[in-house]
Amino acid sequence: MNHRMSSVMLNAGLMILAFISLVPVLWMVSASFMTPGEASAVPMHFIPSHLTFEHYLALTDRMNMGKYFLNSFIIASAVTLISLLFNSMAGFAFAKYRFPGRDNLFRFLLGGMIVPAQVTMLPLFLMLKNMGFVNTYIGAIIPGLASIFGIFLIRQFAMSIPDSLIEAARMDGASDFKVYRSVILPLCKPILFTLALFTFMGTWNDFMWPLIIMSDNANYTLPVAIANLRGEHLLDLELMMAGSVITIIPVLILFLVFQRHYVRGIMVGGVKE
Repeated sequence: MNHRMSSVMLNAGLMILAFISLVPVLWMVSASFMTPGEASAVPMHFIPSHLTFEHYLALTDRMNMGKYFLNSFIIASAVTLISLLFNSMAGFAFAKYRFPGRDNLFRFLLGGMIVPAQVTMLPLFLMLKNMGFVNTYIGAIIPGLASIFGIFLIRQFAMSIPDSLIEAARMDGASDFKVYRSVILPLCKPILFTLALFTFMGTWNDFMWPLIIMSDNANYTLPVAIANLRGEHLLDLELMMAGSVITIIPVLILFLVFQRHYVRGIMVGGVKE
């Protein structure tokens, strides 16, 4: 009886916390359908007095939000696909190849995780400027092509793959790349899905780097474009909420579609050395 009561109380507490976490999101969606000025009314209310789609029409028709959406999709997709290739190769190498200095090099990489990303933005910007990549998709994509966290995640998962499978493939005449393609990648699917979600959502929601590297309004991503809405429409909260809803829809759909793979990757990804 006590165990059942504890379980009920725990689930009730989790449901309350989940609802509290969702309240800002629910208000954001509701405010995006409110008439101008209604979101600023006191006391605050969640139900629009008059449902309107004018803010979404303004974003798509007058403010070129479709172009910003496309910019974000191209950059996030390219970073996700290419980084999965690089991170999986590096993680596989650190997990299954033995070469001089491997462990020290890996520790050095892990040490880089404590360096704030903001510290490296200025030298990175100057390097890309000298290469002519400012205000280009390439300039926005390059910093995300590989990550220490991604390498670490793949390496930890790949260590759980038995060496006998790799040796058997090599005895059958498989090259190193074929071992990677035919053995490692299929077995690493759970953690690859997890890393893909992390990478896509992180890149999609990134604000600072696209703001630094992009100087042309036409190349802005959605987070940067929404920040500019605040400057042009200081009191138009409803318009900003509509832009925020458009921003979160793709990552929400992506998470819901691949939720099962994401949870599985989280559950089996923490392999101890």
